[in-house]
Amino acid sequence: MKIEPFYVAPVLPDELKSLKEIAMNLWFSWNWDAVRLFIMIDADIWEEVYQNPVAMLGRVPQARFKELAQDDGFVANVERVHMNLKNYLASSKWFERHHPESKDLMVAYFSCEYGLDEGLPVYSGGLGILSGDHLKSASDLGIPLAAVGLLYRQGYFRQRLNADGWQLEEYPENDWYKMPVTLVTNEKKEPLVIAVEMGEKNVFAQIWRVEVGNVNLYLLDTNFAANDAWGREITTQLYGGDRDMRIRQELLLGIGGYRALKALGLKPTVFHINEGHSAFQLLERIRDYMESNGLTLAEAREIVWSSSVFTTHTPVPAGNERFDPQLLKKYLGKWIGRLGITWEDFLRIGQEPNAKTEDPYVMTILALRRSAFSNGVSKLHGEVSRKMWRCIWPNVPHGEIPISHITNGIHTRTWISHDLNDLFESYLGPRFVQRPWEFSVWDRIDRIPDIELWRTHQRRRERLVFFARNRLKKQLVRRGLHSAEIAAAEEALSPHALTIGFARRFATYKRAHLLFSDMERLKRLLTVEDQPVQFIFAGKAHPQDTPAKEIIKSIVHAIQEEPFRSRIVFLEDYDINVARYLVQGVDVWLNTPQRPLEASGTSGMKVAPNGGLNVSILDGWWDEGFDPEVGWAIGNREEFRDPAQQDKVECHSLFHCFENEIIPLFFKRDNTGLPRDWIAKMKKSIKILGRHFNTHRMLQEYAEQFYLPGHRALISMKANDFARGKDMASWVGKISSTWKDVAITHVGAVDSDLEVDDELTLSVSARLASLSPDDVAVELLCGLLDSKGEIQNGTIYKSHYTGESKDGIYNFRFEIPCKESGRHGYAIRIRPNHPDIIPSFACEFMRWA
Repeated sequence: MKIEPFYVAPVLPDELKSLKEIAMNLWFSWNWDAVRLFIMIDADIWEEVYQNPVAMLGRVPQARFKELAQDDGFVANVERVHMNLKNYLASSKWFERHHPESKDLMVAYFSCEYGLDEGLPVYSGGLGILSGDHLKSASDLGIPLAAVGLLYRQGYFRQRLNADGWQLEEYPENDWYKMPVTLVTNEKKEPLVIAVEMGEKNVFAQIWRVEVGNVNLYLLDTNFAANDAWGREITTQLYGGDRDMRIRQELLLGIGGYRALKALGLKPTVFHINEGHSAFQLLERIRDYMESNGLTLAEAREIVWSSSVFTTHTPVPAGNERFDPQLLKKYLGKWIGRLGITWEDFLRIGQEPNAKTEDPYVMTILALRRSAFSNGVSKLHGEVSRKMWRCIWPNVPHGEIPISHITNGIHTRTWISHDLNDLFESYLGPRFVQRPWEFSVWDRIDRIPDIELWRTHQRRRERLVFFARNRLKKQLVRRGLHSAEIAAAEEALSPHALTIGFARRFATYKRAHLLFSDMERLKRLLTVEDQPVQFIFAGKAHPQDTPAKEIIKSIVHAIQEEPFRSRIVFLEDYDINVARYLVQGVDVWLNTPQRPLEASGTSGMKVAPNGGLNVSILDGWWDEGFDPEVGWAIGNREEFRDPAQQDKVECHSLFHCFENEIIPLFFKRDNTGLPRDWIAKMKKSIKILGRHFNTHRMLQEYAEQFYLPGHRALISMKANDFARGKDMASWVGKISSTWKDVAITHVGAVDSDLEVDDELTLSVSARLASLSPDDVAVELLCGLLDSKGEIQNGTIYKSHYTGESKDGIYNFRFEIPCKESGRHGYAIRIRPNHPDIIPSFACEFMRWA
């Protein structure tokens, strides 16, 4: 039986037709006035469809639309919101104002998940939420950007707990015709389709578009008739299946994603790889330059390298994608031949130095080697990443390993409550909404009266408690528990208690169990009558992470008896909706990762502008965000060899902080009943953390440190039929073939007893083979020595070329001022140098005397 599909669209009266345009642009998700429109239509349906406006428009009875069309007030609201959307799309933004010379920039942003809204479930956790906030801020700032991902038929799983507290996974089907996505078609109104070779087969993908303000997200979908079952299953589940499934997904995302952008007629000038899942895109771009523009491998490689950005997101080794070479060969064996390299050459790009042929191929290494710009997602993570991957650049000092950092942020208006947003607009002024890139507006937080801020926060805590009670009751009914236990859920939590939240992915290193390491002390904490304290937990474990599931089960068991049952709850199915209630309503956000395994974390960032305070291990973003004026630290940046000892020490530190600082401060009230000192801390947290830990600041840094330099490099290299690109490739080839013969041959003696304000003078000779002095930089690293005889925080000095001596030896001279007393040391090095070089290039060739 052949089934022919057809689609029945809701009929909106003329007065309400713009509702569809509002529903189809994710701009609604960070504009409360737009959300309120849909709630006003039918609040119950809004919740039933997981706050998905497209599905809602299909569920509302036509009689209700006719009724609303006669409501002048509602029609006026629709017109006003629609006009706000149009004005937003047309308004001049940060990028146009500050970088008008680069209007032809286009960034292609690749990620395997996007957490934009609960009504579009193609995300699992922090990586996806960050990707979604990235797109929203790109739209707010006017940065030209097109994003690429996969359209998962089932997305990530829905979490359910059985009566024993064990996590079960459910995979509901997504109906894309009831979600804010549009199938992209060609001029014949047929779906636009691309193909990707996977071993002996071709897999076809159609393209769906999601509008995110001014930014378009393109999602690839293989679940249609052009593919057999093997091909259709590729876009079934996010992070689902085995290694074979994972590599097919990553081939589709990387290679297929690039081909989709080309089929759409888009011409990005910079490509941003968000985590290593899409790194095959780098090789596909090289292949395309070779075949479409007649470039050599060396020429194409330099052009792609100079315009590629890579962000690594995890210091956990298992989180960096690795593939068995035999699995790669199954799918990439023939395709690699089009690059003109051997299989062994291909493996060397993605394996650690001196690896064996059978060793894993690491997608992070591929991305690091083929991207001119690489970064971690916090200052500490940048440090950890340089240590983790220094094997790629063994001769480079730690501080110069070409992995920088840009600390993550949040899209503030997505995550702050509408109550607080109204308060901010009243006291911070229209710039808070209209120019979110002007961070000085956060200085106006002190204008908000204490009583208004506190009452607003209290309302959000009350709504969180009401939400948690309803959700808890539903999940207990689903588990089949007794009516008495279900009734008790109505009394769980208090809207007046100090409310502490803990919600994140339940990986073992995040240590959700830490609070439960001392049950007697926890019991005492919860049973002080005049100082009520309560905790709300939420989070999912990866379906294959049994130890993490055991942690969830242990928590559920631990809180089944009083006094824990009424003061600690675990909410199932942590998603954007649950997260929003939590970060907007808690007083304190708890984070207990095992340092330094938290790359960044953004949940605590979401709490800060909502007036919540953070108590956390000094890891990830909190390592740089912490200040005693804005929150509390657990420990003091210690790193332990014994995890059990670490848990014991930090559990004690956590309880000490609660007992002696957090709880007394929260319940200290003045004669008007206000916790003035707590509110002062709230204001400091909002002002200091809100102004910095946001994706508007983050995107500005990406634009100015990576996107614009990469864009300029690409434009320069492509000019005049790739003349400079070819020149650069020729120069790199000369360096590569000659560098083995380059050496520092002589370093002159220096006076070892110098005084402050003396000058260290030093002569150096180098053999350059067929290179000229302009092709190299001879440099000196100098600084104070530590007890191990190693240079700490050294300074790089450049030499002066003084002429050529006999036998092709070139002479250089240093004159270094001695500004500080102490035991100093120096080291001499030589590296390639070129006017068009991006600094990270030289790391591969750096040679020391």
